[in-house]
Amino acid sequence: MAVPYEWEIGWRYVRAARGRGFVSFIAGVSVAGISLGVAALIVVLSVVNGFTKEVRERMLDAVGHVELYDAAPELAARVRQQAGVVAVAPFVASPLLLGRGDLLRGAYLRGVLPAEEGAVTPLLARPGVLAPLAAGEHRILLGSALARELGVKVGERVTLVLPAAAGGSAPRWQLFTLAGTLDAGHHEYDSTLALVHLDDALEALGDNATRGLRVRLADAQAAPRIADTLATTLDPRVIVRDWTQLNRAWFDSVQIQKRMLSLIVVLIVAVAAFNLVSTLVMTVTDKRGDIAILRTLGASPRSIMGVFVVQGALSGLVGTAAGVALGLLVAFNVGTLVPAIEGLLGAKLLPANVYLISRMPSDPQWADVLPIAAISLALAFAATLYPSWRASRLKPAEALRHD
Repeated sequence: MAVPYEWEIGWRYVRAARGRGFVSFIAGVSVAGISLGVAALIVVLSVVNGFTKEVRERMLDAVGHVELYDAAPELAARVRQQAGVVAVAPFVASPLLLGRGDLLRGAYLRGVLPAEEGAVTPLLARPGVLAPLAAGEHRILLGSALARELGVKVGERVTLVLPAAAGGSAPRWQLFTLAGTLDAGHHEYDSTLALVHLDDALEALGDNATRGLRVRLADAQAAPRIADTLATTLDPRVIVRDWTQLNRAWFDSVQIQKRMLSLIVVLIVAVAAFNLVSTLVMTVTDKRGDIAILRTLGASPRSIMGVFVVQGALSGLVGTAAGVALGLLVAFNVGTLVPAIEGLLGAKLLPANVYLISRMPSDPQWADVLPIAAISLALAFAATLYPSWRASRLKPAEALRHD
């Protein structure tokens, strides 16, 4: 099958642009701009995806897939019968203050049963993590960052500042011995989590304790559906929340940031793509004689327009393909590149207390890469239309007169 001559001439103009001085420079800048814009968008979205995935996995290591509040312990048997439920464990919880010396820090106290909690919280399923917690021993496990902020070491005591009991007018306090630290790899939990035995938590908190059940599912993505089912089948007074609701504000903010970053970088790609306008305008001016000869030989205005559309589209295709390759190369090697940059700069790019995690994750997804490539190609094609249309409007006699 013969290739249309518009394609042959358009491809010849793409190759001929090299080595033609300023025209070659502008053409190279246009292609490079598209490549860098596409690569930047792929890397940005891959890092956002990786960040979301990393935080979500660490989050799910420290919390249940579904949590029931104001739930009596006897409800556990009914919850276990729900399809998709793997394990259920009771808990009590309350925000409070932890103190040592003159230091006070906010914390979230969680009372658990060591024999059952590991089945619903992977972070606590590691051998020996909950072993120090025994009823009546008043021992406590703290997040690593929280223990560091308080300056407390294993074997030393911390003070739980508790809300006033019913009828009381002043806060109460109780001493606990630090039995160990927890490292979830998620700063929000490492800086706030405090674990004690369920019986010790009930003794300390009294009526201020929030009782509930923590549920582990076979599929974390099924949590919203199963939570809805539990909410409709259990006592209406029981509050049911799945992990997406417990952290909705964080996930919503990440999605908003992802959309805004995408929009900003797409605008950069658009600017680069529309640099093709300059390239094609200069090419049209340079090829006025060729256009006149083609028209004289019988080429239609549509064919002339097709020649320059092909030239611009091929430039956009080359730039997009190079950008996709470069973007994926960087995205798959972010974990190596970022530490090297941090070493050169002598600074930490991801402080854990700000970004929740301390390393740069990356998760390239074709669901992002393919739309990026399609948008880049569409913008490049759109940029070719006006210069190509102008080329098709050139009159052979006027073009030859000026040459």
